[in-house]
Amino acid sequence: MAQYDVIIIGSGPGGYVCAIRCAQLGLKTAVVEGRDTLGGTCLNVGCIPSKALLHASHQLHEAEHNFAKMGLKGKSPSVDWKQMLAYKSETIEANTKGIEFLFKKNKIDWLKGWGSIPEAGKVAVGDDVHEAKHIIIASGSDSANVPGADVTIDEKVVVTSTGALELSSIPKTMIVIGGGVIGLELGSVYTRLGSDVTVIEYLDAITPGQDGEIAKQFQRLLQKQGLKFITGAAVSKVEAKGNKADVTYTLRKDDSEHTLKADTVLVATGRKPFTEGLNLDGLGIAMTKRGQIAVDDHYRTNVPGIYAIGDVIEGPMLAHKAEDEGMAIAEILADQAGHVNYEVIPGVIYTHPEVASVGATEETLKQEGRAYKVGKFSFMGNGRAKANFAADGFVKILADKETDRILGCHVIGPMAGDLIHEVCVAMEFGAAAEDLARTCHAHPTYSEAMREAALACNDGPIHA
Repeated sequence: MAQYDVIIIGSGPGGYVCAIRCAQLGLKTAVVEGRDTLGGTCLNVGCIPSKALLHASHQLHEAEHNFAKMGLKGKSPSVDWKQMLAYKSETIEANTKGIEFLFKKNKIDWLKGWGSIPEAGKVAVGDDVHEAKHIIIASGSDSANVPGADVTIDEKVVVTSTGALELSSIPKTMIVIGGGVIGLELGSVYTRLGSDVTVIEYLDAITPGQDGEIAKQFQRLLQKQGLKFITGAAVSKVEAKGNKADVTYTLRKDDSEHTLKADTVLVATGRKPFTEGLNLDGLGIAMTKRGQIAVDDHYRTNVPGIYAIGDVIEGPMLAHKAEDEGMAIAEILADQAGHVNYEVIPGVIYTHPEVASVGATEETLKQEGRAYKVGKFSFMGNGRAKANFAADGFVKILADKETDRILGCHVIGPMAGDLIHEVCVAMEFGAAAEDLARTCHAHPTYSEAMREAALACNDGPIHA
């Protein structure tokens, strides 16, 4: 029976980062993973492969729409779908092999197989049982089906994000159920590749929880790119018929029922914690009403010695949130002060333009009754963005009306997912909008738009 200081169940971003940090802090560490490769959903069938397809399809879009404007003339490229999928697979392999190398470098044991917890302090993997002082559940999440609807997913015609990353061919028509991050990213990929994509969203606006002004602008820009939207619609049934499927939905405004047909239906209505086979009921581990593992501020479950992080607990289902929690619990177990600032966790949508946000929205500030001010700046006033055909969108910074302290930031535009981090750092240090406005930004860069928005919180931007 092998003995460890820590055994982590799951090798996704939360699990593998936690393992590396535990090993760095001198804890004997093992990770349980049943896949043939490390990295969890994110590296194998999530973040990384979807970004590969987003990158490839964006290059196609640039060639078709912007190359000639820059004097780059010639025949537009054709799509070799098999080669594009091969590129995606090579990207996955490079990343998963990288994690395997880091495990060896840090002397982390990979316990290959699916794990369960027969009792506190023990983890079973196949016929082997291993002992650990601490067990961390980092088993991630799985795709959720459409709530209350009659939908059978076959990963061929009716697919989740996993199936959408490996379709045998590019569909002529696609229906995406759900106007959140996953649906819009993959919907963008297939729109660029020539599919006729319709997004059906239950709520009246896409990207639930996003700043309202950003969401409206985002939908308009996606519509210009060819995506179609049906909002305020409840899907009741998806029926596969041969190599196509019918989607039945009801418009909430008038209760009228409609049916659409498509070659592929992507179910992108969110994700749910994946805890199957762990024996949580047998252990008596407390759960939340939403099926998440209940933990305290130190990620402890109600069973001593068992902890949980990432998608299986409350909070946004984001890889970087799981990573931060993995770092924090590792440091806590090593008697250090592990901590996650949940007020400063950015979110990014990797379409074009990108959308990024951190902190409060105007809607949440109004609900709180907090006095605030808004600084906005359009990328139309940014020289780099105009030169690169990337001037759609804007930056919005929200600051406390009295103290000028930055409360949130929302960006739609080029490289938004990278730009947002200067505000993340500013918020971590309690900076005011004036602090950001007085920081020199290189010219010409997209980041100048961030400074201009900070200036707009007070005396006003220079280039608007």
